[in-house]
Amino acid sequence: MSSVIRKISIGSDYKTDAMHYSVGQSVYGGHEISHILHDESDNSYSVHIKKQNEVMPWKKFNSNMAVSVEYDLTY
Repeated sequence: MSSVIRKISIGSDYKTDAMHYSVGQSVYGGHEISHILHDESDNSYSVHIKKQNEVMPWKKFNSNMAVSVEYDLTY
């Protein structure tokens, strides 16, 4: 089953200490988060950003970190 990740939160305390990354969010000097991917081979998550038509990897989080994932619920 393939699911589209809408938001990822990194950190043990979701409300106060976690960093939140959402698709469409503006980040890093005019870039926008284009998509968030889960790599099952090493159980990591990567955040990709875009500016104009260029998409590039920005951050990668491994399985040793507390991760909360929200999926896009498009019906």
